[in-house]
Amino acid sequence: MLIFFSMLILVVFVLVGVAFLTLLERKVLGYIQIRKGPNKVGFMGILQPFSDAIKLFSKEQTFPMMSNFNIYYLSPIMNLFISLFLWLMMPFLSVFLSFNLSILFFLSISSLSVYSVMMAGWSSNSGYSLLGSLRSVAQTISYEVSLSLILMSFIFLILSFNLVDFILYQKFTWFIFLCLPLCLMWVITSLAETNRTPFDFAEGESELVSGFNVEYSSGGFAMIFLAEYSSILFMSMICVMLFLGGNLNSFLFFIKLGFMVFFWVWVRGTLPRFRYDKLMYLSWKSFLPSSLNYLIFFFNLKMFIFIFIL
Repeated sequence: MLIFFSMLILVVFVLVGVAFLTLLERKVLGYIQIRKGPNKVGFMGILQPFSDAIKLFSKEQTFPMMSNFNIYYLSPIMNLFISLFLWLMMPFLSVFLSFNLSILFFLSISSLSVYSVMMAGWSSNSGYSLLGSLRSVAQTISYEVSLSLILMSFIFLILSFNLVDFILYQKFTWFIFLCLPLCLMWVITSLAETNRTPFDFAEGESELVSGFNVEYSSGGFAMIFLAEYSSILFMSMICVMLFLGGNLNSFLFFIKLGFMVFFWVWVRGTLPRFRYDKLMYLSWKSFLPSSLNYLIFFFNLKMFIFIFIL
């Protein structure tokens, strides 16, 4: 029962965090573009996320006549469910599922999100949404390869699949100082995985009219939106855990998490959209060889240390 309540509380707090993340994004983008952002609802726009939620969920739900209704209806729910399910690997130091194979769990569940996007795009039965979902699937699968290889380099360093061990190993020095290029590659790959600017090809407004979610309105759109922002928050948490010494006991952990989330928004406000062929070249011709070389390097380093100890 205690674990169940912990899960429930975690999900509620993640959703509240996502709500205020949207406010943060709109505020930061406003100041980047020299304007105010939301500042009317409540004190300095603090209640804006709640009014947005009420507006989205109370709007009329539209169903395209030719859509595959069941899959069309279930795709956003599946998308949000997968995104929230990922949070169960959060390494609490109290009663929770801080399990030993949490990194494998992360890889397994995050690869499932491809299916929900693909089904959402296909079931809408619209040319634009299908193109958007195909782009998104190709992009996610491409970057998952380098994501896994970069993660394997970190795993070779600590020889464990448990996120808690990352906290223990970074007690005296952070991994960002030991493997800076890998950390930068991880952040860029995370941006591509979460379909964020400058890699938001699934939602190319100018050519795809919002992409795979073009036919969604009201609650369906809100769920896809929530899933995306929940993933941003989660990937920021993983970044802090992997190479910024994420000690959950300290308040500094949340400051670092806040900075990573701010970085996601900052990138959106600064960089224009990439070209699609360059995105694929970056994945297959730059990140894949580099991460493979680093993997071999760390593997040899670990073997050398073992031989030296023996």
